[in-house]
Amino acid sequence: MAKHVVARASEIPPGHRKIVSVRGREIGIFNLGGEFFALFNRCPHQGAALCTGEIVSRLESTIPGDYRLSRPGEMLRCPWHCWEFDIRTGQSWCEPNSVHARTFPVTTEPLAAETVDVTIAERYVVVIL
Repeated sequence: MAKHVVARASEIPPGHRKIVSVRGREIGIFNLGGEFFALFNRCPHQGAALCTGEIVSRLESTIPGDYRLSRPGEMLRCPWHCWEFDIRTGQSWCEPNSVHARTFPVTTEPLAAETVDVTIAERYVVVIL
């Protein structure tokens, strides 16, 4: 698997996302409290741009009429049919046993770039190796 630099970590604050293109694929990068997760920007249900959907909490209920919200900001709601997906795993909460959004591994690491000294002498640019 090839690594692709897609953003500075500071470009995606906690609770936000950035949609990037990597080798022709649109991928949503999500920051959940300093951890980064990546989802393919295509809903497995019917192909909507999944990563443009609303970021929500998980709704849980043990009995009708009694519910609570958990995992704030960790679920992604598809903009077309409101199917919800776990941003961390891609698991669908509508069809948890059979439908998953595609996920990709994400790392954060320092970027080491080679540099060279450059000087300008009259009208010529000179690179010093």
